[in-house]
Order: sequence, then C-alpha cells, then structure tokens
Amino acid sequence: MRTEWTPDDLPGRAFYQLMTAVVVPRPIAWVSTTSEEGVDNLAPHSFFTVSCVDPPIVQFTSVRRKDSLRNAERTGEFVVNLAPEPLRDQVNASGTPYPPEVSEFDALGIGREASTEVRPPRVADSPVALECVLHSTLGLGDSTVVLGRVVRAAVDEAVLVDGHPEAALLRPLARLGRNEWSTLGEVRALDRIPYRP
Repeated sequence: MRTEWTPDDLPGRAFYQLMTAVVVPRPIAWVSTTSEEGVDNLAPHSFFTVSCVDPPIVQFTSVRRKDSLRNAERTGEFVVNLAPEPLRDQVNASGTPYPPEVSEFDALGIGREASTEVRPPRVADSPVALECVLHSTLGLGDSTVVLGRVVRAAVDEAVLVDGHPEAALLRPLARLGRNEWSTLGEVRALDRIPYRP
C-alpha cells in the first residue's frame, strides 16, 4: 500500500518538502562568491552534484534568486567548498538570508583563504575547495541551475590517503528532509561487477 500525491495535491512548498525528504542524502555545496562591490558571500546549497567529467563541471541549484546566483552570473566565478561536520553550525548559519552588503564570512567569523584561479575566497577550514568559472545557467521555474567548470581543486593533505581523498577523513555533511542533517555513517567498499558474457 502506498500513499500517492501529485504536485496539485500538495500546494505551496508541501511538494518541495516531500521531494527533499525522499531525495536523500544530498551533499552540500558551500558556495563562496564575491560581488562586483567586493563583498564575499557564502551560502549552502543542497541541490548539488557533478555534471560532467571532461571538462570537469559541477552544478548547484539556486532556489529563487539568491546572492550566490547573482554574484556568479555577474562575475563568472565561484568556489564550491566542502561542508564538513566540524563546521555544521557555521554552514547552517550561513544559510541565513543576510542582505547582499553583509559578508557571511565576517558576520559569522568564518576564516577566508585566497583562491588561486578565481577571486572568491575559499573557506579556510574546509578540507576541499573547487574553484570554478561559470559555464552556464539554466532557468527552471523558480530555480536556476548553475554550472561551473572546475579550474582548480585544492584538497587538504590531512584528508588524503595515498594521494586520494578519504570520505571518512572529509567528514561531509548532507541534508535530509525538513531541518534534518546527516553525517557519513558507515563506509563500505563495493567493487563494480564487470559484465561477462
């Protein structure tokens, strides 16, 4: 037995809340941008994934027009910082709708680190930063998909094992439904099964 709904059955944000409760866990792009006026913005976006391997492209979705989207469109640059478990409170607080002239870095005491290829700063205490130049955007209803070509990946050596990032050391956060957050939990290796005719 299943309970079923259409978007018409659940008005307003109710269907959105249903989708975010079942499309889980969602990794968090902690996106830093810099406005044309020089204000550094930082915000979490839990609609985030890899879009292309060659060239390397990642994407995040801005639900409505937020500072991250406006700044990326106007300057053509952004950084995706990994949102780690030890910074959970700062990640959550950076989702507060501060006005565009207020920097979340300054308001929340989050340390900056200069990027190498782009103007927006990295989050100093994040173990991974993907420096991106804007590839394109795609408007979909009330949201905009932002695609960025990764021009540099900066990974803290403390999370590398034999030159490869280890998930248990990265300690990534994920979003679930409502106000629920998740940490990594058990990690198991499972090799792909090759096809043998």
